[in-house]
Amino acid sequence: MSETVFLDGNTISVAEVMAVVSKKSKVGLVDEAWNRIINSRKIVDDIVESNEVIYGINTGFGSLVNTIIRPTELQQLQLNLIRSHATGLGERMDESAVRAMMIARINSFAKGFSGVHPNVVQQLIDYVNLEITPYIPRIGSLGASGDLAPLSHMALALIGEGSIVSADGVLLETKDVLIANGLIPVELNAKDGLSLINGTSQMLSYSIMSISILNNLLLLADVIYCASLDAFRGTVAPADERVHDARPHPGQKIVAQRIRDIMSDSEIMSSQLDYDRIQDPYSFRCAPQVHGAIYESLIQAQSTIHTELNSTTDNPLVFPGSSSDKPQIVSQGNFHGEILALCADRMSLALFELGSISERRMDQLLDPKKSGLPPFLAKNSGLESGLMIVQYSAGSSLAELHGHSAPRSAFSTSTSAGQEDHVSMGATACWNLFQASIRLSEVLACELLIATEALSLNKLEPSSMVKSLIKLVRQVSPKLMADRSTSAEIMKIAEHLRDGTWLSRIEAENFKMAR
Repeated sequence: MSETVFLDGNTISVAEVMAVVSKKSKVGLVDEAWNRIINSRKIVDDIVESNEVIYGINTGFGSLVNTIIRPTELQQLQLNLIRSHATGLGERMDESAVRAMMIARINSFAKGFSGVHPNVVQQLIDYVNLEITPYIPRIGSLGASGDLAPLSHMALALIGEGSIVSADGVLLETKDVLIANGLIPVELNAKDGLSLINGTSQMLSYSIMSISILNNLLLLADVIYCASLDAFRGTVAPADERVHDARPHPGQKIVAQRIRDIMSDSEIMSSQLDYDRIQDPYSFRCAPQVHGAIYESLIQAQSTIHTELNSTTDNPLVFPGSSSDKPQIVSQGNFHGEILALCADRMSLALFELGSISERRMDQLLDPKKSGLPPFLAKNSGLESGLMIVQYSAGSSLAELHGHSAPRSAFSTSTSAGQEDHVSMGATACWNLFQASIRLSEVLACELLIATEALSLNKLEPSSMVKSLIKLVRQVSPKLMADRSTSAEIMKIAEHLRDGTWLSRIEAENFKMAR
């Protein structure tokens, strides 16, 4: 039976979101969150009854802010908003991203500052728990005013319009899916439509999914490095604790500790009385500094995303008054995605650097003049090419990573007749990070395959954790006895590196690495 993740608007984690996204858990709200939502909604209803003019409740939107809407037209205003703004383009968002987006929206409402009707929140919860996935084209958000177009497609499905994506990818009529699940279209009242679409939830969905991948990938990158280090017969001396105490950047210190821990029982490393290099190449010697800087970027990104996930990001916000003060409706800019855009751009650049140093280690292992190993690790060099083209494919993925390293936030466009005159492009930046995370997994998979093959040529044993990882690789990719296509094997390895199953296995068999 599925457990339930109860949202309170303040404490949900990326791991909890992913548990619901992967359908291992259901989602619900704590009682306090429901009370906040109800109290916030009452303030909106009181404003409607008083005829006080407030943006987003009884006015037009964007540059039409000065258009006053009659009370009898408020429901139509919300419907028109959703229908007109559902103008997405491009490929559809996949199910995981849509589910993450809906969960982020629910948690934002749970803080009780949106004034949204409880029925709207319940409809979103029902969609998540019943695995109803709205059809949402990916492209359309500028990363400010919220993710308007994508969230409008989500909102269309809540009101019984638009389409639902079936488990096998077929588009279904929303009304038919609602009937099949015993639901009815939600009715939008004052502010409901605006609350649904005015937030950073699409940006967050791709940020959450990226961080979920990178939490696995960056730890495994250190184990893969150690596999390459053993295969290269390099030295662990650059990870000496004293070195990193002399330059105590947190990420650098953590990675150096991981390397020491992973390599502590390597037979290859302990046998190096005849170590004949004065120094290893930078791609080996500087791994703590490079991997460490990237891990530090991840730690900063985790903090940013956790804060954003537990924030309210629509406009205007509803603040209940104290016993002596009136409630206030404040127009502001929490929907602006600059913080996520810059975070994603920094992380995408960092991932390129990790892919770059990984590809350089492949070159060291495949070149017999540098490694002392057979050319390209082939059994019959010349007649066979061995793993020569694995590096080429890694280089191609790295070229795409280089493209992903260019900032998406370094562009803005003025919209809505100049009312919305600076945007973040946060949705584009966060999608870019998600794609970069996938490309990095491919580069690291290539390094891992090459290191695994190189280690098979050494009679001594690598470290226990490296052996655990190699054992998993060999379940997917057998020892190279002759030339063969390794394409499907590399893609399968990359998938396992991303999904965390291999990380869980090697840590269970050995020890939990330092975080």
